[in-house]
Formats: sequence, C-alpha cells, structure tokens
Amino acid sequence: MSVTVKIHDNSTLTKKALMTSIDSFDSHGEMIGNGYRNVIKIVTIGGERYNIKEFKVPNMVNKIVYRFFRKSKAERSFLYATRLLNAGILTPAPEAFVEYKSAFTFGSSYYISKQLKYDFTIRKLIDEPECDDYDTILRQFTQFTYRLHESGIHFLDHSPGNTLIIKNGDNYKFYLVDLNRMAFKTLSYDERLANFARLSPKDYMLDIISDEYAKLIGKPQEDVRERMYFFSQKFSSSFKKKEAFKRKYYFWRKKKL
Repeated sequence: MSVTVKIHDNSTLTKKALMTSIDSFDSHGEMIGNGYRNVIKIVTIGGERYNIKEFKVPNMVNKIVYRFFRKSKAERSFLYATRLLNAGILTPAPEAFVEYKSAFTFGSSYYISKQLKYDFTIRKLIDEPECDDYDTILRQFTQFTYRLHESGIHFLDHSPGNTLIIKNGDNYKFYLVDLNRMAFKTLSYDERLANFARLSPKDYMLDIISDEYAKLIGKPQEDVRERMYFFSQKFSSSFKKKEAFKRKYYFWRKKKL
C-alpha cells in the first residue's frame, strides 16, 4: 500500500513522529468512546496532545469510490477544518491526515487535530436541564449556528456531541468536531431550521432555540417553532426506524454466523 501524508503548514508535527504514532496506534493512546464505528484516541507526540481519528475501512464499493472519485473522510475533515477557521468558525486545529491506498482500492485513513481541553458539549443541556446558564448557553449556541448558516456552512452532523464548549467569562466558545459531512452553499429557510433536528427532541430546548433564531432571522417565532418541531419529530421517527432495522439486521446476521 502507498501512504499519503499531508501535514498542515502551521503544524509542528514531523512526518517521522506522526507515522511512528500511526504505526503504533492500535496499542497506544487514550481511547475516546467505544470505537464502534471509528476509533478516536488522544496521543502525545513531542510533548503535545493530539486527537487521532481512525476511520473505519470502507466497504468494497467505497474502497473504489474513495480511491478514484471522492476525497476520503480524513482529507475532507482536514480541508473542512481549514475552511471553517478561515470563515471564523472555531474547530480544534487541523494538524494532518494520513491515507493508505493500493493501486485499485482505498484502505485505512486518519485525521489528526490538536486535542482541545473543553468544558462540556451540547449533550449537557439535554442531560442536565437545570444546569447553570442553561438559557444563555442555548441562545449563544443558536447565535453560533446562525453564523454558520449566514456563512453558507451546512453542518450535516449537527448533533449533541459534535459541538465542544468552553466557558469564557460570561460567554461561551463553540468548536465543531466530526467534520467530514458538510456542504457549503446558501441554505434555504427550511434547511436552516431542519439543521437543528438532530440536537434534541425536547420541546423546552426547541422553544428557546426557535425564539432566538426567529429574532436573528426576522421571522415569526410561532412559525419557526412549528417548523423546528416538525423537522425534529421527522428526524426522531426516522432515527427510531433505522435503529429498529439495525437491531433486526445485526440479530439476523449474528444468528447466521
């Protein structure tokens, strides 16, 4: 397999140090999450802490697609992070990406970013609705999302765990992660409101979000709230159906094995 290594111009990483960490990735580093789909680890290189995401090797069709026709998830994460920062949107600093390819197929790939020390994610607002500054955090997050939309950024994985938050005095800083699914375009009214659907099915969250977004976009709050409810319920229904299908499918496959 050939190896492609791209290191950001602003990074202090060396190719040798990076590849040493990639080669020992399976046996070193602090795991984040369960590694069910992709494996994410915190790794120390040269005294600095980095976040390395190993993407799941694609299926046979996508091995060909990513080899010849489409940028890999690792490369897209790297390019999108750079584009976000250039647009004034925060994300952990992109450091590098690594890809393994054969003559005809795509193999494993890695996205490397600087590890960010953050306070919490949006998920905290779902799990702890009585937490301090709840209304302020949610309204500032809505303002942040509005800036994304105004900048022509459609973050397709806008879900509770994909925005890291740092408290900064009375304000909060928001950092996007899991960046490989984005579109850059002018968003329609419905696309803007549907972009909140993955965040929470909780009415009390949507009430605050819709109130703040209506002020920002200059639309009636009742209309914004109604559309947000619709898209949230639509997503929840679709998600439940997909999860039920997966449980049935994996149960069947396990029995066959």
